[in-house]
Amino acid sequence: MSLAVVTPGRESKTSLPFYQPQGHECEMFEAAFRRRLPILLKGPTGCGKTRFVAHMAARLNLNLDTIACHDDLTAADLTGRYLIKNNETIWSDGPLTRAVRRGGICYLDEVVEARKDVTVVLHPLTDDRRILPLDRTGETLHAPDDFMLVISYNPGYQSVLKTLKPSTRQRFVAIAFDYPKPEIEAAIVSRETGLDLDACRTLVRLAGRLRALKGQDLEEGASTRLLVACASLIVDGVKRDQTIEAALIEPLTDDPDVKTGLLDLVKVTLG
Repeated sequence: MSLAVVTPGRESKTSLPFYQPQGHECEMFEAAFRRRLPILLKGPTGCGKTRFVAHMAARLNLNLDTIACHDDLTAADLTGRYLIKNNETIWSDGPLTRAVRRGGICYLDEVVEARKDVTVVLHPLTDDRRILPLDRTGETLHAPDDFMLVISYNPGYQSVLKTLKPSTRQRFVAIAFDYPKPEIEAAIVSRETGLDLDACRTLVRLAGRLRALKGQDLEEGASTRLLVACASLIVDGVKRDQTIEAALIEPLTDDPDVKTGLLDLVKVTLG
């Protein structure tokens, strides 16, 4: 099974990935790390959860393993499995096991997308035991003090089949995320792309109107991530209207009628 795992080296505080705090989330994360408590991040897609974790890993000078969860992700993908190599059977640690052995942050993005046995594996790491039993090797790993488990999910995609049990959620300190306030979001987009602040304000105003359609014509509104992509293309010289269609409208819907309605909304908003 192929896993999307990113394991950067330790970064100094002078090279922090940019993140604009919205409240006291940085202080809460640091306090949870000091008390060896796991963190649950919840919020809409593209609102900055993954960037926040990367920022905090660098801020705390910790290694970071990021795992993009999906429907086929199993507990064995996280913990490890026996492999045949050079006619020998050898054990290969999964990314969660490596993080527990080494220390640092293990971040499971969109954890509800993974199979149910994944949360069972996480439970012993989320209470005062902080252990990872490896039944297939007979080991019981004790997480070092600098290990931290972080998971995230988008409550907007919850369903009867894809949600976290209350018994699992209550094992975590939870931080709720949302899209930044308009002025802050415009500043973020401008800082990330170099686009003029007034132009970014216009894009953010459009995004706000698109987000208002969530749950009606759209499953999700335009994310901050999409705004950054849109602004980047404008800076690169692509015409604004073409960029908005490609970066803000097309990713949101495949329905021709909805697309036409959204393009009309763009015209009304931008003039």
